[in-house]
Amino acid sequence: MKIYIIDDDISVIKMLENIIEDFDLGSVCGYSLNGNDCIEEISALSPNIVLIDLLMHGKDGISVVKELSNINSDLNFIMISQVSSKDLIGKAYAAGVDFYINKPINSIEVKTVINNVAEKIKYKNTIQNIKSIFINDSEHNMLSAIQNNEDITKSKLKKVQFTLNKLGMTGEKGSSDIISICKYLIDKNLCMSDTSLIELSQIFNVNSKSMEQRIRRAVAKGMSNIAHLGIEDNLNEIFIMYSNSLFNFEEIKAEMDLIRGKSSYSGKVNIRKFIDGLIINTEY
Repeated sequence: MKIYIIDDDISVIKMLENIIEDFDLGSVCGYSLNGNDCIEEISALSPNIVLIDLLMHGKDGISVVKELSNINSDLNFIMISQVSSKDLIGKAYAAGVDFYINKPINSIEVKTVINNVAEKIKYKNTIQNIKSIFINDSEHNMLSAIQNNEDITKSKLKKVQFTLNKLGMTGEKGSSDIISICKYLIDKNLCMSDTSLIELSQIFNVNSKSMEQRIRRAVAKGMSNIAHLGIEDNLNEIFIMYSNSLFNFEEIKAEMDLIRGKSSYSGKVNIRKFIDGLIINTEY
């Protein structure tokens, strides 16, 4: 895993280098003390992950992320800052940041977040390799046929059910709605961005508001359970696997702060991301 660091404080860069080396998280292929001098070097080095400070002299981190994303959409960004402004953090995520790490630097948090991004990269590469094999062998139609096969659908739905069990959501009424939606999307080879809860409620002949409330309560339960798990052990395999693939990691952190009594705001539920994440996870 090739990692590039951008921060105007050389001591922070050295600290991150030591953490990356000590935990064997990858290799630091380069670093920059500002956002102006790094663009060409990052374009040439093509790192897997860019650790970048939010506020720097000259060009700020968000501007750098936007510029680099336009050059290379495969880059993965981890923002590092002591800024707690929700507006700025929201802009960072909207620009393309995958995770946000607070200063002062915590080695365990850095390890967890980098491992999480590395898992995301591995999953993405696996899917791309599979697609490439089928396309290059002119077997794309065969893949579509297999995905629509009833046995494959049943297998995927079992994985969905298994994931809901691990999240402690099986007893929630909205779980059956989630499974029904997943079955429909898998059968039709769709994702949530292709439809809406209102359209789905019409297909299932149920009240859209009631269905949404049931699903939202169920997903909120799963978020709470994951947040509790993260507080107990943020290196737990289930926490690492699902805290970002099914939820927005920033919202998980908000839920953890609520549980710890550090905040009065709970994490926000994103039904679309959760259901799409469930379906993507059935591919593994």
